[in-house]
Amino acid sequence: MKAAAELVGVDYRTIKLGIDSGTIPTVQLGPRRMIPRAALLRIFGVEP
Repeated sequence: MKAAAELVGVDYRTIKLGIDSGTIPTVQLGPRRMIPRAALLRIFGVEP
């Protein structure tokens, strides 16, 4: 979550709230929860 927050320039708690509310999609890979980069950038309006 911290890396995702740094990527889009927000606090990591914003990312956590988005995941918990379902606004930010995630993919479960074993024990890790991953956030698709393209979706994250689109949600926050960041150009790749």
